[in-house]
Amino acid sequence: MALCAASRPLLQNTRNALRRCFKQSRAFYSNTSSPQEEEIRQKLQLFPGGSIDLQKEKSGIAVMTVNNPARMNAFSGSMMLELEERVSELETWTEGKGLIVQGAAGTFCSGSDLNAVRAISNPQDGMKMCMFMQKTLTRLLRLPLISVALVEGKALGGGAELTTACDFRLMTSDAVIQFVHKHMGLVPGWGGAARLVRIVGSQNALKLLGGAKKVDPHLGRQIGLVDEVLSSPLGEGSSLVEAEQWLSQFTKGSAPVIRAVKKVVVSGRELSLEEALRTEKDIFGTVWGGPANLEALAQKTKHN
Repeated sequence: MALCAASRPLLQNTRNALRRCFKQSRAFYSNTSSPQEEEIRQKLQLFPGGSIDLQKEKSGIAVMTVNNPARMNAFSGSMMLELEERVSELETWTEGKGLIVQGAAGTFCSGSDLNAVRAISNPQDGMKMCMFMQKTLTRLLRLPLISVALVEGKALGGGAELTTACDFRLMTSDAVIQFVHKHMGLVPGWGGAARLVRIVGSQNALKLLGGAKKVDPHLGRQIGLVDEVLSSPLGEGSSLVEAEQWLSQFTKGSAPVIRAVKKVVVSGRELSLEEALRTEKDIFGTVWGGPANLEALAQKTKHN
């Protein structure tokens, strides 16, 4: 009994700390920028290097490239900020239908640049960086574009988490995805664990995170993390061409319809059934009687 009584103040302090943390998180994840978010932006700007490149094609497919080959495409502070800018740009791209996320120079992404990580290694800054990247990658996953991670070479740590922020994952035959966080004394912080559980289930997620297992294309297909294994690269850019061809099966047709498809899937995944049904009805109303619908009715394409 004495032990229980002594533990009550500690338990109450823990609860109070959690309440403060949740309150701060809600403010951070709102649509408006919070003081915490502005503070971490300023600190991330102090660590330049690399870039997040975006090319939007007339086909309605965009290619986003994580470009920092000198550090295996690790995210510098400025790249984290650029990623958010590119996501904002894609959110307003009304002609867009699909997105391919790739790494430069034949490798995907090795997570965070350790130079930036060491400089913000205190818990307060670490939490702010974590929330910033969670928010950005959540917005990436919610884009009204059908997205694919094209994994060549290695996707490690935060790079593995980035793959889970896409709708699909394609791997070349020699690629590896590995959640190496345990080796760094960490767990995923960019939302990768939560997304991974939804993709492969809790048992497989526990194996990948607890064992820091290397996921090759065979294992990836087996557990449902990988949707397709591409043939070995025949030359620079050949994997990207193959990925574009693979994605095109889902992006053929009217941009408003493809975007509507993605929106109803997102609402079904993230909202309660009642809310998802209301959202589906509203989105249905945006395409019913629209140009694509009327053209399909005129051509009687339903059974083609």
